[in-house]
Amino acid sequence: MSDTESIDDDVVLSVEDVSVHFEPQQGFIDSLLSEPQTVRAVDGVSLDIAENDVLALVGESGCGKTTLGKTIIGAQRPTDGSVTYRNQDIWDAKDDQGDVVIPFGEVRRALQIIHQDPGASLNPNKKVITSLEAPLKRWEPEMNTEDRRARILALLERVGMVPPADYAHRFPHQLSGGEQQRVALVRALLMNPDVILADEAVSALDVSLRVETMDLLLELQKQFNTSFVFISHNLSNARYLAEEAGGRVAIMYLGEIVEIGAPEAVLNDPQHPYTKVLRWATADLDPSAEEMVDPPVRSIDVPDPVNPPAGCRFHTRCPEAREVCTNDTPELGATDQKTRCAACHRTDPDHEYWESNLLKGVETTNPSTADD
Repeated sequence: MSDTESIDDDVVLSVEDVSVHFEPQQGFIDSLLSEPQTVRAVDGVSLDIAENDVLALVGESGCGKTTLGKTIIGAQRPTDGSVTYRNQDIWDAKDDQGDVVIPFGEVRRALQIIHQDPGASLNPNKKVITSLEAPLKRWEPEMNTEDRRARILALLERVGMVPPADYAHRFPHQLSGGEQQRVALVRALLMNPDVILADEAVSALDVSLRVETMDLLLELQKQFNTSFVFISHNLSNARYLAEEAGGRVAIMYLGEIVEIGAPEAVLNDPQHPYTKVLRWATADLDPSAEEMVDPPVRSIDVPDPVNPPAGCRFHTRCPEAREVCTNDTPELGATDQKTRCAACHRTDPDHEYWESNLLKGVETTNPSTADD
């Protein structure tokens, strides 16, 4: 299965066994002395995004979540696997291969992105109205100037930028960070997209503005029937969005999804040891974490994505790892709760994990308390 069985609505986007590998640029001397190294940013990920869906993708910096997000919306070509929009392979459409039912231009219009730094995505030398008119001129050339501007002003007002005409004639440097983010959101919504990737969209905002911005995203998501893929390193933000929208949280580690499901299941009763680490690191999710000095890991060092560990990639840090974890890769399979999947041998009471020898530094764990 690609993820949980809880998604019954029409699938907008489907990611099947996707991998994205990079070869970092090397200097001339380095290229002569060593073979190019491959960074396995994303490895074998499968996901479905349904109509009006909200998926919060969470993980440490460098885990591959931004690369996966860009791959989901067709901004990054996968090394392996497929990404389909309404049953149209995105890259077949891009390359004009086979029977293309949905042109690539239509796909790109339907899949939009809001960057972490909206100021960097706005032309500093152009007024807001000019920047927002550009995509409408490209995609709706039949629309006249009056109609374009009326639509832009209506959306600016809808996101709370009042009076809209005042904000429309400002330059980006005349806007606050939160206002710039709202302009970026308007630009995405102008395309009437099916899916919006919000990449750390609230991380740069003051704490007081984060909830306000997330509430706005949720309100607009319902109004415009748009699905959101929300990328964050902050588990609290991810939980808030997913819970309020009735969506899912996906936990990513070293290029792989290790747990996914309804936020109340994933965060209140985590099945993967890495999810427990993230929960520990978010004190307002786990009050008991305040009493713990050390994180629930054997090592704080994250392995190199150039040479990830064999078997379970988290076994080098996992406090519950056994020898079988070093060579047997766990699948992202359903747990006893159909609302969640976890890639951990411990979720199967009959797995050979329970008979395998403990790794050095791992304490004995009773199977009967594995999910406590």
